[in-house]
Amino acid sequence: MKSTRDCLQATSDYVRSFRNSSPYINAHRGRTFVVLLDGQGIQHPNFANIINDLALLNSLGVRLVLAYGARPQIMERLERRGLSLEYAGARPVITNEVLEAVKDAAGSAGIDIQSRLSMGLPNSPMHGASLRVATGNMITARPVGVIDGKDFGHTGQVRKVDCDAINRQLDDRAIVLLPPLGFSPTGEVFSLSVEEVATRAAIELKADKLVVFSERQGLLDDTGEVIRVMPPREAGRRLETLDETSGGYAALHAAWQTSRFGVNRAHLISYQQDGALIEELFTRNGGGTMITQELYEQVRDATIEDVGGILELIRPLEEQGVLVRRSRERLENEIDLFTVVELDGMMIGCAALYPFGEEGIGELACVAVHRQYQGGQRGDLILQHIEKRANRIGLNRLFVLTTHTAHWFRERGFEPADVDALPRARQELYNWQRNSKVFVKAL
Repeated sequence: MKSTRDCLQATSDYVRSFRNSSPYINAHRGRTFVVLLDGQGIQHPNFANIINDLALLNSLGVRLVLAYGARPQIMERLERRGLSLEYAGARPVITNEVLEAVKDAAGSAGIDIQSRLSMGLPNSPMHGASLRVATGNMITARPVGVIDGKDFGHTGQVRKVDCDAINRQLDDRAIVLLPPLGFSPTGEVFSLSVEEVATRAAIELKADKLVVFSERQGLLDDTGEVIRVMPPREAGRRLETLDETSGGYAALHAAWQTSRFGVNRAHLISYQQDGALIEELFTRNGGGTMITQELYEQVRDATIEDVGGILELIRPLEEQGVLVRRSRERLENEIDLFTVVELDGMMIGCAALYPFGEEGIGELACVAVHRQYQGGQRGDLILQHIEKRANRIGLNRLFVLTTHTAHWFRERGFEPADVDALPRARQELYNWQRNSKVFVKAL
């Protein structure tokens, strides 16, 4: 049984996280998000939680389009009917018999989603939601046709997305469901990939985000850590190393494609992780990988070749008294402690991490972003990179001394502290004349 102290701490943590989510609630209200959920996600035990989170987004004013798949459901029906699915390359061949299984599976999955979105039982997350769901013939398709002598039958490609019809439903606060089916002006039905449906819908609707649920949490770096932010060109390079039939290719390709054609941000998250959607959209660091066309730069550890660029970046701030002056010699000696943001060869941001390993704390210092690139997320990306480095070397806290940017650090979880909170070696070097404010953040 929890003690009163534990309950108070849990309440305090909840209130803090709820308050911290308010900027994202305001930012997402009225935005259009396309969500891609494949058939594996629908079958997973976490599906009910995903539905609850989608309902929460809708209640917060997010315009939601849900493109869903049904591959495993189709395979189950084919097996029961004694049928098999033929592939030519990465594309399935949909015969008349297979199409019946496709329609059955897609229709059943859609009904399951609608039924769950209609729940309103007391003491459940859906209580009082009163959601409306809209679906229909909003995707016009055409046949793939005959390729290299092979007739693909009812395998189709998206020809057009009826954006006017979708937007009317979204304006009326309905959640729009897009099945993996398309319809032709001649009355034919075609089987479509959910990835193509979601991609084309996001692009043609000029959506603000594409959120892709897949088996994996996101893209991993060489150390096995989730890459939080990635530019489209890096995602494209990753795709070149994957086979089209390999796991994760379709999800990454959808995110990459939408980022190249005008969708500001695409997110890769896992349908296996409870709360992945909320964590990704309403916390600063997120939980998966975000691919964004807004970033054409890279955040990386500094090298000796970066000294000149860092000096040029920090010199104006040193002259204003915002940063403590550093000599070239000192910077060269400490370059391994720096993180930089580089944009097409230009240094536009930097920061340093000075570790005090025995006390489990590190100093975040020399944080600078070029004045022409302030107001975006560069500072947040630098901070994320620094925090990742700190965790990697076993630090559990960061501190910062500042005279001008206290509010920026407060907004990112740093709490005011006394000079006594600094490591002993740093207390001895504290400049009382400069009178910098001290802030500490638990990692």
